[in-house]
Amino acid sequence: MTILTPDKKVALCSDHAGYELKQTIAQYLQSEGIAVDDFGTNSSESCDYPDFAHPCAEAVESGRDYPGIAMCGTGNGIAMTLNKHQGIRAALCWDTDLARLAREHNDANVLVLPARFIPAEKALEIVKVFLSTPFEGGRHQRRVEKIALK
Repeated sequence: MTILTPDKKVALCSDHAGYELKQTIAQYLQSEGIAVDDFGTNSSESCDYPDFAHPCAEAVESGRDYPGIAMCGTGNGIAMTLNKHQGIRAALCWDTDLARLAREHNDANVLVLPARFIPAEKALEIVKVFLSTPFEGGRHQRRVEKIALK
């Protein structure tokens, strides 16, 4: 099972600290036949993560892309920025259990990775779990519905 649909692309974004990991993830996804929409950054030169997080969030929030994967050094700054958008549920995950639970219980629609704290191999494992775990719904549905401000 996968949360991917053939009519959507996976939205990717990072700052300079996450650039190399973003490239690795993009290459992996493309090698699996998964289309990506890369919102930058496009180098390891110092930059500001909100410049890339906001367009990525807008693409997921609008339904154009689904899901999103974002990264910065700690994952915190980019997660905070993504979660400013009402339709985004960005989850900072540094292991596969967190990624699975973020999908099952929170219907997370953006995976956030701490690029400076996990190796690329671990990040790819987390991506695979995130993309293959469905939302459980049930008792979790009412909680997810209460996240966005009315």
